[in-house]
Amino acid sequence: MNRGLRLRRIDRDAATHVIPFVQEVVEPGAQVRTDGSAAYRALGELGYTHQRTVMLGSGVPAHVSMAGVHRVASLVQRWVLGTHHGSVQPDHLDAYLDEFVFRFNRRTSSSRGMLFYRLLQQAVVTPPVTYGDVVSKNTGESQSDTIAG
Repeated sequence: MNRGLRLRRIDRDAATHVIPFVQEVVEPGAQVRTDGSAAYRALGELGYTHQRTVMLGSGVPAHVSMAGVHRVASLVQRWVLGTHHGSVQPDHLDAYLDEFVFRFNRRTSSSRGMLFYRLLQQAVVTPPVTYGDVVSKNTGESQSDTIAG
């Protein structure tokens, strides 16, 4: 059972934005626990076991009923403010979230030497990122694709 954290910036709290992310990172049949947002209502129909926690009017504070979510949000905020001194640019937020997820999911690893090995392994199988890719504002389109096209 993989209980690893996955994070990504989502444009809006709407099913058209949230459901594709869930489908990409969570296997069908898995249990998905969410807040009461209507954006998640279709998860049951898509093959997930959906446990919804409606917090509005429940009397139980969100930091109690969704403790893990609040813990991660707090850690991300502290990491951005501490490590990056609050200077994370919106265009690069997903890359910063990827780094946080990498570190968070490996924080209790019993074989610390494997961390560097896995990082190198991922670097070898990942295509290179050019400066144009980093500064390009076109989602999914590299600068070299724009020039060549």
